[in-house]
Amino acid sequence: MYSQLREDFARDGVVVIRGLFRDWIELLREAVAYNLEHPGPFFRNYNPENNSGRFIGDYCNWPNNPGYRDYILNGPAAGLAKALMGSQQVRIFHEHLLIKEPGNSKVTPWHHDEPYYCATADQTVSIWLPLDPVSRDSSLEFVAGSHQWGKLFRPRKFTGVDYQRDVDDLHPIPDIDGNRDQYRILGWELEPGDAVAFDHRTVHGAPGNRSQEHSRRVVSTRWLGDNARYVDRRGETSPPYPHLAARLKDGEALPEDEFPFIATH
Repeated sequence: MYSQLREDFARDGVVVIRGLFRDWIELLREAVAYNLEHPGPFFRNYNPENNSGRFIGDYCNWPNNPGYRDYILNGPAAGLAKALMGSQQVRIFHEHLLIKEPGNSKVTPWHHDEPYYCATADQTVSIWLPLDPVSRDSSLEFVAGSHQWGKLFRPRKFTGVDYQRDVDDLHPIPDIDGNRDQYRILGWELEPGDAVAFDHRTVHGAPGNRSQEHSRRVVSTRWLGDNARYVDRRGETSPPYPHLAARLKDGEALPEDEFPFIATH
């Protein structure tokens, strides 16, 4: 069923999936409403100075949010992640809510996710699922094949500040916008039920929400394949998970009680 998608995912580091999540959109819209009514400790407004529409986010709430939990445990995301990764098993790392309200012009800078995380695995995938229509000019974009560059780029907060790290092996992100003709940049118009899946090392970014009519609500889930392990990034990570540093050493297996294996359907 997923053979062509898996081939494209291995080559480009990103694929679009049409219609697979259509039956889960209403449940997730309710879950997002619940999240906004019960924000977690990591809730953020990424540009509080903007009065035309917020860019907000929250994450790591799935154990306490019934809709998120149902989606992660019983929805098609785990099976899709496992198929794309070609892994023996799949486990959830975390979910991430991202909302750009109508007219919000805040750009999500070019980055890739791997250096943000205190965890890695032999295979990784994020499933970016919008709950609203997304036009091509408001959609997430990807640099095809960038997951194979063999570099980790210095992570930046969405507020524009670099993460504090005591390492010197991180590279500055290339000037992709200034040299777009040098890259194969992929992006898609999306309807509710469609999703984009990408490797944690695939470079991506997004413009503001150019719609004046509706928000761009996204529930993104991050998945780990085989040999998932803790990584000491020697500084800030996102999500923070500060207690893991006291519990684990670099390279040790992730605890199953916090990052459980998910049965696929």
